[in-house]
Amino acid sequence: MKTMRRSICYTEPSVALAGDGTTWNFIYTTANQLPKGTKIRFDLGSKGRPFDWQIPQTQLKEKLNVIWGELGGKILPATAADSCFDFTLPQELKPGEQFSIHIGSTDKDPAKKGNLCQRNVQRRRPFHLYIDPKGKGEFKEPELFHIDVRGNKLHALKIIAPSLVSRNKRFDLIVRFEDVYGNLTSHAPDGTLIDLSYEHLRENLNWKLFVPETGFIAIPNLYFNEVGIYKIKLHNLRTKELFFSSPIKCLPEGALNLYWGLLHGESERIDSAENVESFLRHIRDDKSFQYCATSSFDSEEETPNDTWKQINAHVAEFNEDDRFVAFLGFHWLGEPKEEGLRHFLFSKDSKAILRRKDIKNNALKKIYKTNSPKEFLAIPSFTAAKTTLYDFEQFNPEFERVVEIYNAWGSSENTSKEGNLRPIQGGKTGIAEAPEGTLVRALNRGCRFGFIAGGLDDRSCYSDLFDTTQAQYSPGLTAILAKEHSRASLFEALQARSCYATTGERIILGLYIAKFPMGSELDTKSRPGLEFNRHITGFCIGTQPLDQVILIRNGKPFRTFEVKEEKLEFEIDDTDLLGDISLEPTGEGRSPFVYYYLRAVQKDGHIAWSSPIWVDLTSKSAPITGTKKTKKRS
Repeated sequence: MKTMRRSICYTEPSVALAGDGTTWNFIYTTANQLPKGTKIRFDLGSKGRPFDWQIPQTQLKEKLNVIWGELGGKILPATAADSCFDFTLPQELKPGEQFSIHIGSTDKDPAKKGNLCQRNVQRRRPFHLYIDPKGKGEFKEPELFHIDVRGNKLHALKIIAPSLVSRNKRFDLIVRFEDVYGNLTSHAPDGTLIDLSYEHLRENLNWKLFVPETGFIAIPNLYFNEVGIYKIKLHNLRTKELFFSSPIKCLPEGALNLYWGLLHGESERIDSAENVESFLRHIRDDKSFQYCATSSFDSEEETPNDTWKQINAHVAEFNEDDRFVAFLGFHWLGEPKEEGLRHFLFSKDSKAILRRKDIKNNALKKIYKTNSPKEFLAIPSFTAAKTTLYDFEQFNPEFERVVEIYNAWGSSENTSKEGNLRPIQGGKTGIAEAPEGTLVRALNRGCRFGFIAGGLDDRSCYSDLFDTTQAQYSPGLTAILAKEHSRASLFEALQARSCYATTGERIILGLYIAKFPMGSELDTKSRPGLEFNRHITGFCIGTQPLDQVILIRNGKPFRTFEVKEEKLEFEIDDTDLLGDISLEPTGEGRSPFVYYYLRAVQKDGHIAWSSPIWVDLTSKSAPITGTKKTKKRS
């Protein structure tokens, strides 16, 4: 009985450190005779982004970052086609003979950084080799080379800890040992020792940590027995470097928990459309977010039916109470101005995508009429951009409980002329801002919604922005204040507007009126004293020193707090008569109102926005003073 011989593929070196460079050698030993003129295609599998595997040149006169073939001592030039490179055999290749591909320095000196490896770790990173013995470009199943990409030298220590904890309630934290690119690594000098301690806590709590093979350590059952603000400190005893966690605020027993995550956005490293499983794993494990929503677009070109089925399956698989919440969601792009761009966020699994090309889903009014607010949220996104403008004239308070105030392409809070610190700026070739889509304008008209933030997006209506003069900022984060770490609890919190937005930093915010938190609606009928005085308290704890914290009333600064440290706690009274300052909403039968929210700005430029709190003038006992009248905003 004859056994089939298999071709052999191996690489030298077979292990790489993320971001390092050398000359990579891919050696192919054929099991079959390949005639003269055989076409060989090598697929590097790179998109050429800064963090991808460096795409080489084909000009052999260059010294570095060159690709070439070698057969029997002869150098073969390559022909480039994106990340693929073609070679044509000038002679027959017999079974057992080798054909090799080299990428890097033409003198093959391994000490030279001839070609740079990708910056993210990947076990058995594949490279594809296609062979067509007929030389016509008709390639079949590829042969595979592999390189293990591991974390580079230890660069930083990252502490993943909750932002809010209750007094005497135990919590866990994770210490990540990262290279310069944020990968987990164990590549540290022998004997490296890390000292862990708590700032502002008992002196005897002090531990020593070694660098583990896994690149991370989970530390369970920590707790604080006093209300206050804390940070975890790590001290590398070898390099003398200090690393701190984001601030942790300890509140009295029974406080809500704070969960950080991404509702709308893509990963810079992993395309969720190509591999949603890898995307969710990256968000959960590498980014250390506590929840994530998918946000593909509804068109069949962007999200075919098979892809939507995979998204459904992986969201259900990754959703795990007390570890990571996965939401099923998608984007729906409607008519500018009347509908705009919506992120539909489902409360449960196994839901059909609502494609706009279908007659029953081609208008928001139809979708709202045939569905329940318990099934999904419809989140207006990028509302103040010309191409995705939403003017809030058809605002639906049942489905549109939260609105995206910010994503990496700019803030829709207000216009640049009104002091927007991260405005939507298109320059000569990008997308301009649209004042009628700003959130302050909608709030002044009487629309009520909480604030969330989106991340970076390069799909559909965002896809061309990278090649324009569009201003780009940091990806945002959304903080959700919820009772439990479960999908049901987080969805309920979003419906209650118990959330706030940041430009990417884990800034801690709190805002209360008469002890009612952000997202609340109060009225003078049930609390008559609010007509005369609103007792407002709040706090802000930055990841860096704060510049200023502004209490916004009716879209304008009411009180500005100049801050020199990382934290602020305030307690003030607004004693202006409610009738003198209230706004008149659009629509019949609605009461005059006032709304407040916080905007916090750090010295490094990062921003956080609390969701608003509303006070309705439903009953009035005091006359309007002076010449002030109830204001009307359109």
